Amino acid sequence: MNQLTSSIYNTFLSNETRKKSERIILIIAIASFFIHLSLIFLVDLGVIKIESGTSLFENPIAAIYTPFSFILVYEVYLLIYYLPRSITTYIGKQYEIITLIIIRRIFKDLSALSLSPDWFSQKYDLQFTYDILASVIMFFLIYLFYKQSKRRVLLEESDSNKQDGTARFIKIKKLMALALVPILLALSIYSFSTWLLGTLSPSASADVAFQNLNNVFFEQFFTVLIIVDVFLLLFSFFHTDEFHKVIRNSGFIISTILIRLSFSVTGLMNTVLIIAAVVFGLLMFFIYNKFEKKLTED
Repeated sequence: MNQLTSSIYNTFLSNETRKKSERIILIIAIASFFIHLSLIFLVDLGVIKIESGTSLFENPIAAIYTPFSFILVYEVYLLIYYLPRSITTYIGKQYEIITLIIIRRIFKDLSALSLSPDWFSQKYDLQFTYDILASVIMFFLIYLFYKQSKRRVLLEESDSNKQDGTARFIKIKKLMALALVPILLALSIYSFSTWLLGTLSPSASADVAFQNLNNVFFEQFFTVLIIVDVFLLLFSFFHTDEFHKVIRNSGFIISTILIRLSFSVTGLMNTVLIIAAVVFGLLMFFIYNKFEKKLTED
């Protein structure tokens, strides 16, 4: 990386910038929560009228949906931040993001619960059940993934034979992370404006519009990540061509693809695809660590 590129990288993806971004996002998230909550009470009192057709402005619980959206924005930034630093943390951030999307969806589900005797025949009650179970399972799977990641760090620290291509591969990852900043910024603006225009359309259904709000940006975001993962796999050959490392990186691509596919379905299939994606990535990482440990011992 030349001096100009390094300067731009440090401006957007340095540790100091990360800390500043964290404070700014936290302030915005808190402010957005109170603004959304105030709107709900104003609608309830009849001071203002919002013809939303959804529970977005009908239940105070739904106000938690807004700050969670900004927390997700920060998680996206962290994913880019960790891309040059650690591939496993970068993949782990993908799993954290999809888990937070599920948690955010739970708050939406809570505001629409009917609590009727025929629980399993109600659409929103069923979705709430799926999301609750999925969030617990995902939390545990992410714990296992990072546990495997720590074992990998120990293996790396015990390995004194560093590959010659490591420094070059890190530079490539920094350039990719830097390129993602404007791409994802443009994508977020495009995704939200497209959703907003579709929502304001006279023929738009309010229920469908709110459902699509859950997928705004992130559906396209994971499509971009698939491309990034493929580039990482290809450029990793500058670093190593060992079979088990190629299989691990290929497994991570498949995991990301499964997460992307989950946005195209709803209900139980959506939950199954998300959990399957993380389980697959975890198993590939577990086998990879076993493979690496065996090679180290030999």
